Amino acid sequence: MLVGWLTMPALALVLGLRRYRTGALVRALLRRHAGVALIFVVLIAIATGLGLALQVQERGIRAGTAGAADRFDLLVTAPGNDTGALLAAVYLQPADLPLLSGEIFQRLQEDPAVTMASPLAFGDSVGRAPMVGTTAAFVRYLIGIEPTGPDDSSMDEGRLFEGVHEAVIGASVALPIGQRVSPSHGIGDAVSGAHDHLEIELVGRLPPTGTPWDDAVIVPVETVWLAHGLGDGHAAGADAAIGPPFDPARMPGVPAVVVRAESLGAYYTLRERYSNARSMAFFPAEVLTRLYRVLGDVRRLMTLLSGITQVLVVIAIGVALSILLRGFSRRFAMLRALGAPRRFVFALVWCYATVLLLVGALAGIGIGVLSAALLAERLGATSGVHVPVTLGFSDLVTPAMLAGLSVMLSVLPAIWLARRPLVVDLRG
Repeated sequence: MLVGWLTMPALALVLGLRRYRTGALVRALLRRHAGVALIFVVLIAIATGLGLALQVQERGIRAGTAGAADRFDLLVTAPGNDTGALLAAVYLQPADLPLLSGEIFQRLQEDPAVTMASPLAFGDSVGRAPMVGTTAAFVRYLIGIEPTGPDDSSMDEGRLFEGVHEAVIGASVALPIGQRVSPSHGIGDAVSGAHDHLEIELVGRLPPTGTPWDDAVIVPVETVWLAHGLGDGHAAGADAAIGPPFDPARMPGVPAVVVRAESLGAYYTLRERYSNARSMAFFPAEVLTRLYRVLGDVRRLMTLLSGITQVLVVIAIGVALSILLRGFSRRFAMLRALGAPRRFVFALVWCYATVLLLVGALAGIGIGVLSAALLAERLGATSGVHVPVTLGFSDLVTPAMLAGLSVMLSVLPAIWLARRPLVVDLRG
C-alpha cells in the first residue's frame, strides 16, 4: 500500500523532469514565493501529522498498558469487578475493593501449584505517591532480582526493606533515601487524615520498571495493617519478622493477591479453583483484552472519522492549490508565449505542486512523531505507564495516501492552466 500510494508522486516528478528542465523554474517559484509555499506546506504537515500522532499513540498505549501488567500473571481478589481490581492492583488507581479473607490467602500459600502468593494492600499515600503494602518476594520479582542473589543486587540505591518501619520507593519518587516519613490515609485529593503514630524510613530505591509502581512507596504489608490498628497478621508471640507465614485468624483482609505458578496449566487450574462465591481469580491479560476490544471499536470509529477528514483535507488542498497556481497564471502564459508547449506548462505545474505536497507530507511525519512523543511523555507523567513511540511502515501509509491523492487531484489545475487561452492571462 505504501509503495502504491508513493507511485503517483514519483510519476509526477518523473514526468515533470523528463525531457524538460523544470527543476530550475520550480526552484525559482519556491524562492520567489517562499512565504506562500511555507504556509501551504505547514497546513499539509499539520493535517498529516495529527492523524499520524493519534495512530502511533493508540498503539503505544496498548503496548504500555500491556507491559505494565507483565508481572501480574494471576490476581486473586474477593468477588466483584475485575476491571476495578486490575486498575487498583496493576495501575495503582484508587478503588474501594472488598477484602479477601486470611483463610483464602492461607489456602493459596499452601496450594502445591503456587510458587508465590503476595498480598497487596493499598489506600494510603506518602505525599502524592501511593503507598502499597506487599512482600519482599513480590518486590524482588517486580524488579527481576534472582531469588538466590542478594536482595539489593538490582536496586538503584540502598536495599530492600527488612522491617515494618522501612520502605523502598519507585524510581520516580522525588524523596531522598534515608528520609523518615509518615503515611496519610487516602490518595491524592481523597486524603482524609495522617497516620502520625507510624514513622517509616526510606531505605532503598527501585530501578525503573516503566509502570505506575515507579511512583509508589512500597512497604511490608504489615505496615499498612499496623497503620490502621489491625495488628501485624502474625500469631501471638511471633517474632518481628515480616512476610509469610501469616496467622489466618489474625490476618486482616487484603484487596488482592498476586499469584505465580510453575506452569501455564497450573495457572488455569488455579483460576478455576479460586473462582467461586468467596474469591475471584482472573488473568489481567484477559481483562486488558476486553478493554482493548472496546478501544478497538473506538479506533474503528476514529478511523472512519479520520478517513472522512482526510478526504475533506484532500479536497481543501486541491482548492487551495488551484487558488495558489491561479496566481501564477500570468507567468505560465508568458512561458507559452515564448514558445513553451502545453505539456511543458503542465509538467511544470504538476512538478511544483508535487514538491509542495511531498515536503508537507514529510514534515507531517516529523510533526506526528513529535506530537506522539509529547503526548506519551504527558501520559507517562500522569499515569506512570511508559508509552513507547514507534514508527512502522504501516504508519506511513496515511501520509503517503494523503500525498498521493493530493498529487492526483493537482492534475486538474495543471491541465486547466496548460489549456487556458494565452490572451486572457497576458492581459491580466
